[in-house]
This record gives sequence, C-alpha cells and structure tokens, in this order.
Amino acid sequence: MRVGLLTGGGDCPGLNAVIRAVVRKGEVTFNDEIVGFLDGWRGVIENTTMMLDVERCRGILPRGGTILGTSRTNPYKLDGAMGKLLQTLRAQRIDALVAMGGEDTLGVAEKLSSDEGVSMVGVPKTIDNDLSATDFTFGFDTAVQIATEAIDRLHTTAESHDRVIVCEVMGRHAGWIATYAGIAGGAAEILIPEEPFDIDLVCRKLKARHAKGRFASIVVVAEGALPVEGTMAVVSGEVDQFGHPRLGGIANLLASEIESRTGFETRVTILGHIQRGGTPTAFDRVLATRFGIAAIDAVHDRAFGQMVALRGNDIVRVPLKAAVSELKTVDSALYHGVAEYFFS
Repeated sequence: MRVGLLTGGGDCPGLNAVIRAVVRKGEVTFNDEIVGFLDGWRGVIENTTMMLDVERCRGILPRGGTILGTSRTNPYKLDGAMGKLLQTLRAQRIDALVAMGGEDTLGVAEKLSSDEGVSMVGVPKTIDNDLSATDFTFGFDTAVQIATEAIDRLHTTAESHDRVIVCEVMGRHAGWIATYAGIAGGAAEILIPEEPFDIDLVCRKLKARHAKGRFASIVVVAEGALPVEGTMAVVSGEVDQFGHPRLGGIANLLASEIESRTGFETRVTILGHIQRGGTPTAFDRVLATRFGIAAIDAVHDRAFGQMVALRGNDIVRVPLKAAVSELKTVDSALYHGVAEYFFS
C-alpha cells in the first residue's frame, strides 16, 4: 500500500517515535511506501511531501519535535483547500492516511473519513492529555516531567527569598499537566480550568501558610484557568484557525493580584513551549512506538475511521468520532482528594 503520514497541531515529544514505528513495520512487514506530508494538513493541501523509509528514520526515536513539521492549518477554513487536499491524495495515489494530532487535527480526519470517504487512521497526540477515548496521550508524561523539574527548582529560589512564585503551565481547557506536576512538585496551590478559582481564597490560604512560618509558596496555574465569575481578563482576543483563543499570561495577572492583596513578594515563571521541546521520556517513546505499530496494523486491517488508543495497558481501536466528541477533563475526585490534604 501507499500510506500517507502527517503530524498536525502543536509539536510534541514522541511524534518521531510514531513516525519511525509506522515506517519500520510498514516497510519491513507490509512492503508499504510511506509518504510524509510536510507541515500537517498544509502539506496535503499544497502537495509538499517527503518519502520515508527505514534509513531516513534512523536516529529519530529520541528526538523531540517532528521531522515532518507541523502547523495548525484547518482545510475547512480555507477557500478551495478541500478540493486541493483531495486532488493531492489522488495524485499521490494514497491508499490510506495516518494523522497524528489532537482534537483539531483528528477532528479534520474524522470529517474527511465520514464526509469524503478518505481512508483515515488517527493517532492521539497532545501534551494536554485531553483527548477522549484514550487513558494517556504521548507527550503528556514528558511535559509533566519538565514542569515538575521546574517546580523543584523554583522551590529553592522561593525559599531563599521568601517569595511566592506563580508557575504557569500549558492546559487550555484541561488542567492535567498542572494537576500532575503540581502534586508531584508539592505546590501550595494548583489552579485549573475545570475549577474556577476564588482569588480571595487563594490569598487567604497563602497568608495562612505565612502565619505558620511557610514564607515561600509555589502556585501552579494552567494557562486556561479562570477566576470565579470571570473577574480577571485572561485572553488576548486573538484566535487560531480552529477558533481557539491564544492563551498565556494568566500567571502575570495572578501574581499582581497576590502581591497587592497579601503584600508578599511574588514572581512569575511561564514555562511555555519548553514543555513541548526536547527528548521524550521513556514512557512516551514506548507509548508512541506502540501507537505507531497499531496504526499501520489498523491500515492493513482496513479499520478506517478509527483511532488507536491506550486502555489500561492495552492498545485498542476506537471510532475517531468518539475521540473528538468531548474533551477529557481532570477528575474532580483526583483534584479534590489531593487538595484536601496537600494544597496550602
């Protein structure tokens, strides 16, 4: 078969491991030709490609990012793009297309499968871990590890200066990174999109810590966290091609409020794209490899319109529609169960 492969949305540690696995099993076991489309859906629209084989993929397992490049291009938002996309698939003689991405990339894949009859297989990718139908997505473990190491380092400087440090991590609609890294790093407060925060309560808790002799505190906040009743503006007003607001900066607003309300010296660290970069953890390399093998197997089983997913310790197939129908948000029992004993 002639199989297309693309990576869309934000870059993510583990993408190259998936590419490598698809190519290795596709070429060695099935004698496939693998066509890599550059820069996500943009590459399919513009017919920009890279032929992939075992030799081309040597050494990419531990590399972050994606050798195919990526973008947030949405073919359904660009005039004439769908016609060009389908023409490219015909011109390249693509028998099946494997798309790696989050809700937006796989949302396009699901529409192409259901509306256009394109033979699609999806691979879940997002550091936010917010895709339904899979227990974990690759990239999440790496992002949590990076954030946890940063929080560990922030503790020592906060303690040296008796400061509050607000650490902003990624998480547009789901606070998985903030929750896991905050718990692992021993944060005083963890603020996530699922639980609107009361700035007065946050400040009272920090004052209570101070009164007990804990003069340094780490507050971990997801970029999409919101205050109760929307009392603090947190978005720029700009949106991407999928209509999502460009977030970032809640930590600065939060730090200003904390310092003015408590009088405690407060500093900000925004981890930003550091969480996406660099070498994937062993967990993410293994999970990505398993997803890649499962994806090419799904292609040859003609299990189209499906996404590979992790359930427990098993790799399974689920409908693409189920994967993108709703976001997976942080379990309230996990968040509050920890908050009761360890936050503040």
